[in-house]
Amino acid sequence: MLEGTPLKITFELAAVTTVLLFFVSVPLAFWLSSSRSRIKPVIETLVSMPLVLPPTVLGFYFLLAFSPSNSFGQWLDEWLGIQLIFSFPGLVVASMIYSLPFMVHPIQSGLASLPPSLKEASYLLGKSRTTTLLKILLPNIKSSLLTGIVLSFAHTVGEFGVVLMIGGNIPGETRVASIAIYDQVEALNYGAANYYSMVLFAITFSILLLVYLVNGGYLKKFWK
Repeated sequence: MLEGTPLKITFELAAVTTVLLFFVSVPLAFWLSSSRSRIKPVIETLVSMPLVLPPTVLGFYFLLAFSPSNSFGQWLDEWLGIQLIFSFPGLVVASMIYSLPFMVHPIQSGLASLPPSLKEASYLLGKSRTTTLLKILLPNIKSSLLTGIVLSFAHTVGEFGVVLMIGGNIPGETRVASIAIYDQVEALNYGAANYYSMVLFAITFSILLLVYLVNGGYLKKFWK
């Protein structure tokens, strides 16, 4: 029923983006939480840029970078056979960059809040940095991980400017729900616009509420 519909594309995009972003963000957040490198402020600034830049600015530069008329886009097309303009893979790449701070910041804050003794004890026992991160640190910041995952998913669901610039408005391929709502409003089809809007509102409200319930310990109190 949802095959090729804006809602299916939206949630598929959000799911793929969130999974890939998690594996990128964990090592990056770990480095940011422990590094004293001089370039750390620069990296933190770049990670946080999507929070303050208009989405259309990011979308415009993605469009330029990935276009086959430019050297990078041409190299991707000719050597790797990858076309990111007006395609679902392009939406994923753009969404990962645009949602990066929503995943990195909660994980970075969670790791930074842990006592240094956890890492030091692990290193003294001969554990590697990777083992320490995966088996010692991450299990102690479950709420931060959940927050990053949910915020990234919800933020991707609500994207408009970036996905419109990089993916266009191709039915069954790149037309996500936020673009479909805009189209329906322009066509004065408020019933369809209301349907898409209510589905997005209900789902994002539910997952955000679940995060607050879990992180606040309300579910544990309820089941006692």
